[in-house]
Amino acid sequence: MGYDELMYFHLATVVPCFVIGTVLLLIKKGTELHKKFGRIYMVLMMITACVTLFMPAQVGPSFLNHFGWIHSFSFLTIYTVPTAYIAVKKGNIKAHKRKMILLYFGAIIIAGGFTFTPGRYLYEVFFG
Repeated sequence: MGYDELMYFHLATVVPCFVIGTVLLLIKKGTELHKKFGRIYMVLMMITACVTLFMPAQVGPSFLNHFGWIHSFSFLTIYTVPTAYIAVKKGNIKAHKRKMILLYFGAIIIAGGFTFTPGRYLYEVFFG
């Protein structure tokens, strides 16, 4: 799979995460709807994070000629999703909530914001 295909696959998984994550922040917590959307959100976030690891950095410095600073959000996601799931299964709602808010704002809002910087695909789509 080439870079373009990976990028489109990433967009196909991360855009629903933005929508679902926003809904999850707004709806009542602990309901069946929250749990169902939460499971879908977590699976999509793991898929999108794993896909990004195969995408080489296109902007800025890189490590091992592949990983850029934006990949740190992928690793954040791969760590946070399972630990948030474990926290909620153990009844630690406070830790689950903290991790999921961190995930949404770190991996969706901040990392998503970086995709609109010059040299990136979404910048070209919207401003190029």
